[in-house]
Formats: sequence, C-alpha cells, structure tokens
Amino acid sequence: MLKQYEKINILGIKFSKLTNQQLLQQLTLDLQQKQRRFIVTANPEIVLYARKHPEYASVLRKADLITADGIGIVIGSNLLKNPLPERVTGFDTLKKLLKIAENQQKSVYFLGAKTDVLKAALKNIQQEYPNLPIAGYHDGYFKSADSIAQTIQQQKPDIVLVALGFPKQENFIDQYSIGSHGIWMGVGGSFDVIAGKVKRAPVFWQQHHLEWCYRLIQEPSRLPRMLALPKYLLLILGQKFKLLK
Repeated sequence: MLKQYEKINILGIKFSKLTNQQLLQQLTLDLQQKQRRFIVTANPEIVLYARKHPEYASVLRKADLITADGIGIVIGSNLLKNPLPERVTGFDTLKKLLKIAENQQKSVYFLGAKTDVLKAALKNIQQEYPNLPIAGYHDGYFKSADSIAQTIQQQKPDIVLVALGFPKQENFIDQYSIGSHGIWMGVGGSFDVIAGKVKRAPVFWQQHHLEWCYRLIQEPSRLPRMLALPKYLLLILGQKFKLLK
C-alpha cells in the first residue's frame, strides 16, 4: 500500500515530501507485496520541460512518487516556505534498490544507454552485487518499443530501470508498465556513472550541493543546460509572489 505522503507543488509538479529512508522503506514494502510503482526523480530541467510540454506533465501526474533529484528542487521548496526534507536522487536510490534486490532475491531489468556502456555497467554491477538476479537487459537503441516491452513483460522483473533520458524514459514507463507488478524508475545517465564513463562528484562536492558545478567542469558542453537553473529560480519567485498576493 502506498502511504499518502504530502505533496509539494513546484511549478505545477507535485513532489512527494519524503526522505531517502522513507522512499526505501516504501519500495521495500512494494517489492514484498509485488506492487507496481512508477517513480520519477526530477530536477529543475525536467520541471521546466514539463511546463512547456503539457503531454509530458500529464505523464508525470500519473507517477506514484516524484522525488527531488536536484538541489534546485529543494531550494525551490524552501523559497516557497514548504520545504522538502532532502534530495532523493535517482542514482542513490538505484544503488540502494540494487542492494535490496540482491538481499531479497528480486530480479532487475536494465534498459538504456549505449551497448558498450550498458555492458560495462552490468559488469561492475555483477562485481558489486554478485547475487543479484538479472532478468535481462537491452541498450537504449531499439526500433520497436513494443517488442522491448513485450520482452520485459515476459521476464516479469521485480524492478525495471529505464535509462533513456527524459522525457523518453517516463513516456516508456507510462505506456508499458501497466499490468506489471514491478517498480519502474527512470534513471537518466546513471548507467554511464556505474560504467565509469562519467565520474560522479566526490563526496565533498555532494555534501556542499555542488555536483552541478563539478559536472560542468567535467563537461563544459553542459553549460546551456545549466542555464535552465536561473530561469527556474525566477519562475519559483514568480510562484511565491503569486502565493503571497
């Protein structure tokens, strides 16, 4: 059973007010009870995209839980005087889910990334979680989504990790998770990090909420994407102003 977590409206997207521990407790219970769950870990870029694309916003509204993947979301909630307790990132949730799955012998299906990245990620995952049941995998380059979805349904995995990037991964989950009993979560570029192709910020940078800066130093080409943050914060102030009127 899904607990009724308080929802925080941030620019039209309703984030679940919960901690990392609460999310893992919920997902552990869902795995035990074979409940279908659609999990979205959203950052400011996803929020802005949803504002411009109503069809995507509609998909997000179908999610069971939307967590604050980026520190910008937490900052936004603080500005709106309805703070979220902490960041609940897709990458950290993924890693903890894999450990839970290994302990409970729940199977996982991996979908997304380039072929070499996916293979490298799976190799590292098998080394870190040697007893993890892997239901199957496929890279993110396929001609028929229907065919991939049929394969996943046949394997009946307990967890499906979809690394297709937004909005594709959420659209895929929305369309093809119906009728399953698994936990479905979009994980963006997480397979690249697990594969070692992209280096995650050291703990110091994470603790000081500077992962975005570290990533920008590593990949200067991300600058146009980073410019979404100032726009997002201006919109947050606009929402706050309207609430105060």
